[in-house]
Amino acid sequence: MVHTLLLNKKVILASSSPRRKQIFKMLGLKVLHKPAEIDENIDIKNPSKHVMTLAAEKASQIAKVMDADCVVVGADTIVFYEKKILVKPDNRFQAADYLTHLSGKSHYVYTGISICHQRKCFTDYERTLVTFKTLTAQEICEYIETAEPDDKAGAYGIQGYGSQFIIKINGCYFNVMGFPVNKFYQLLQKVIT
Repeated sequence: MVHTLLLNKKVILASSSPRRKQIFKMLGLKVLHKPAEIDENIDIKNPSKHVMTLAAEKASQIAKVMDADCVVVGADTIVFYEKKILVKPDNRFQAADYLTHLSGKSHYVYTGISICHQRKCFTDYERTLVTFKTLTAQEICEYIETAEPDDKAGAYGIQGYGSQFIIKINGCYFNVMGFPVNKFYQLLQKVIT
């Protein structure tokens, strides 16, 4: 199990995401939060390569300044709809635009995970299909007023008010939250040997 693999290891989460912090706490892990400061504006159109590149950059940036025995974890999440990558919205108008496009349709959520340990990094990704109900203009406005969309890829959160809009998901729930727990466990089993 994750907490067993990381027993007596110093774990650093290269992220400021409150959702990721919540997931790590749920797994019984005490981690140091040291957000990486990287340029997330990259020109990679392939969603899996996009999230893996950013996750690896985050983890490796922090790993370079930590002891080699630390386990450094980086992650990046995007929404992928009609061959477009939807990151965190820049403003409420963009959030409304994202939600209007996602309304009544299905899209993918991709999260890249990178783990650096003993000067080696291992990176992978998870993909989940999410289907939204058809949203009214009033629902979109009311949701934006909650401010929940402000810091979320695709302008919604599955773990909050946004859960009301999701008809179904096919894949990992935690991936949609921003950190696929099972993929992390699988990757960790390769890293900690």
